[in-house]
Amino acid sequence: MATEAAPEWLNKGDNSWQLTASSFVALQSIGLVIIYGGIVKKKWAINSAFMALYAFAATLIFWTLWGFRMSFGNPLFLDVVGQPDFSVLTQKFMLAEGFVGLYPTATLVFFQFVFAAITLVLIAGALLGRMNFKAWMLFVPLWLTFSYTVGAFSIWSPKGFLFKAGVMDFAGGFVIHLSSGIAGFTAAYWVGPRIPKDRESFPPNNIIMTLVGAGLLWIGWAGFNGGAPYAVNIDSSLAIYNTHLCTATSLLVWLCLDYMKFGKPSVIGAVQGMVTGLVCITPAAGLVQVWAALIMGVLSGSIPWFTMMVLHKKIKFLKHVDDTLAIFHTHAIAGTLGGLLAGLFAEPNLNRLFFGDDPKFVGLIYAIKNGRTSAGLHQIGMQIAGMAFILVLNVVITSIICLIIKIVTPLRLSVEEMTIGDDTVHGEDAYAVWGDGETYEQSIHGKQLYPSHV
Repeated sequence: MATEAAPEWLNKGDNSWQLTASSFVALQSIGLVIIYGGIVKKKWAINSAFMALYAFAATLIFWTLWGFRMSFGNPLFLDVVGQPDFSVLTQKFMLAEGFVGLYPTATLVFFQFVFAAITLVLIAGALLGRMNFKAWMLFVPLWLTFSYTVGAFSIWSPKGFLFKAGVMDFAGGFVIHLSSGIAGFTAAYWVGPRIPKDRESFPPNNIIMTLVGAGLLWIGWAGFNGGAPYAVNIDSSLAIYNTHLCTATSLLVWLCLDYMKFGKPSVIGAVQGMVTGLVCITPAAGLVQVWAALIMGVLSGSIPWFTMMVLHKKIKFLKHVDDTLAIFHTHAIAGTLGGLLAGLFAEPNLNRLFFGDDPKFVGLIYAIKNGRTSAGLHQIGMQIAGMAFILVLNVVITSIICLIIKIVTPLRLSVEEMTIGDDTVHGEDAYAVWGDGETYEQSIHGKQLYPSHV
């Protein structure tokens, strides 16, 4: 029976799943904290992990104050961005039924927050090992406000111009992955590279820890794509299965290519293949059949591998920009690939489950089969238009943000700070043995806090 705490419109099953899915996605950001802490050089373990943790925490504050409403509120300008207000701070707004889903707005706000947060965390991956932490503290709220909210409103909000035009992005291939890949690469250009020694040799300090983080990231993606339908339904089940199948296939293909190219199965390579599979399936997870997810896994394990391992070494501009964890390849390239393949493989009945009875959403191969070739070509065109919008938006806005921050504080750490790492930036060390074999007590940090040991 309906009560004040459980009104008639509340579906407890949907609400439970959406909160669970949100928690899974939140754990993905923590997984990236662990990955960043393990995949970098020992002297950068703390700084890298903390950049991710800071982004997660800071995003929640600014998402609450204005980010959610700018992403899903009333249009402010040309159906491109929402009008900021403080509605999220009010009890009436948060306990009322959300604009989508049979649960309170509070659930919807939290679900969308974890997506916004992981986007900032992903951008950090391109900037590890040299960005001034003060500059990063400013970058997070500025980019959230002036870039993320625009992409989210335009593509995901029912009032956004690209959503109404028919762009398909099931769970964030454009809004999150293409966006973070382009923004990270652009910011890396403006911040500048690591010191030459770090660019030449940047060995992971803890591959086991990296694998633990990767495991959290992979399993957490069940909430990432499984929560996109905003309900417990058959489409969410298919989205989860497609996600895991594409990911496993992509990992295997990447692993085999590494084996053929380098003669050894690379653990870090397997993690990269895992990520590209997760990213590629995201814009299409609940829109394609299982066989299509399998094909997408083969392509996501091979095309980004080729751009990273072959093209990157041949294109001068790509080599010039120091994208620490290759976010451009694993997210921008894989996200673009997934968006195009969604436009190719999206099945009409699955589209109806997600988008409702709207005939404009159709994959090209089904459009050709059903005599609607022009509709299928239009869908591919809209996918390309969505990518172009996200690309231009992030190149321009990220560049402006970096140039403004540069006026206030340096974007890049000094050569001395980059040479020493965590100890000089945070006054803390990740391990008792650090650097080139010095002991904890011999470090600057040890001398400051433990003078009796000197």
